[in-house]
Amino acid sequence: MGHLDHATFGWLTPVLSYVMACIGAALGLRCTVRALGSTGRSRRNWLLTAASALGTGIWTMHFVAMLGFSVSGTDIRYDVPLTILSLLVAVVVVSAGVFAVGYSRDRNRALLLGGLTTGLGVASMHYLGMAAVRLHGDVRYDPMLVGLSVLIAVVAATAALWAALNIRSPVAVTIASLVMGAAVSSMHYTGMFAVSVHVTPSGTPLTGATAMQFIFPLAVGLGSYLFLTSAFVALSPTAGEREESASAQQPVTPATR
Repeated sequence: MGHLDHATFGWLTPVLSYVMACIGAALGLRCTVRALGSTGRSRRNWLLTAASALGTGIWTMHFVAMLGFSVSGTDIRYDVPLTILSLLVAVVVVSAGVFAVGYSRDRNRALLLGGLTTGLGVASMHYLGMAAVRLHGDVRYDPMLVGLSVLIAVVAATAALWAALNIRSPVAVTIASLVMGAAVSSMHYTGMFAVSVHVTPSGTPLTGATAMQFIFPLAVGLGSYLFLTSAFVALSPTAGEREESASAQQPVTPATR
C-alpha cells in the first residue's frame, strides 16, 4: 500500500486551490447576476462568461490541489487528452446548469434540475481527472466516501445556483463565494480521501506528462483568465449604471412659460 500525501508542499496547494475556487465562484455569481438583469444577446454572453468562470474555477481548483498529491514508491503522470476532456466536461455541464437557471420560467424546477446536473458534472470532472492519473499500481476507491463527495458536489452546485438567483449585493456575493469555495474544496478532498493505492514497483516508464510539465502551465493560464475576466467584469457598467448614464446624457427640455 502506497502512502498518499495530499499536501506535498504543505498548505500552499490547499490554500491556493481554495482561492481559485472562490474566484471562480465569485466571478460566476457576478456574471449570472448581470445576465439576469439583461436580455437578448447580452444575457447569453453573460451566462457564457459565468459558465466558463465556474467551470474553469472548479477545474483549476482540482488540479492545483493535485499538484500537492503524491504516492510513495511511484511517480505520477497525467494522461493529457483525459485531463483536457475533464476541463471540457466541467465547462459544458456547468453551462447546462447556468443556462437552465438563466432562461427557465420555472426557477424552482430549474434550480433543482440545474443543481443536480451541475453537481453530477462537477463530480464527473473530478473522477475523470483522477482517471487521467498514471502510476505504478492500482487505484481503488471507498464507495461511501465517493458517494459523499458526489452528494457534496450536488448540494454545492444547487447552493451556487440558488445564490445566483437570490443574491445581488457585492458583500453577499463575496460571502457566498467563500462558502462555495469551501464546499468545492470539501468535495475534492472527500473524493481524494476515498482513494487508496496499491503500489506495484516497475521499471517501465509511465506514459503521460508530469504535473509541472502540463498541469501547472495550464492551471496558470486558466488562473490568469479568471483574474483578467474578473477585472473586465469589475470595470463593466451594470444595467443600472448604463441607465443612469443614458438619463444624464439626455438633453434637458426647457420649461415652457
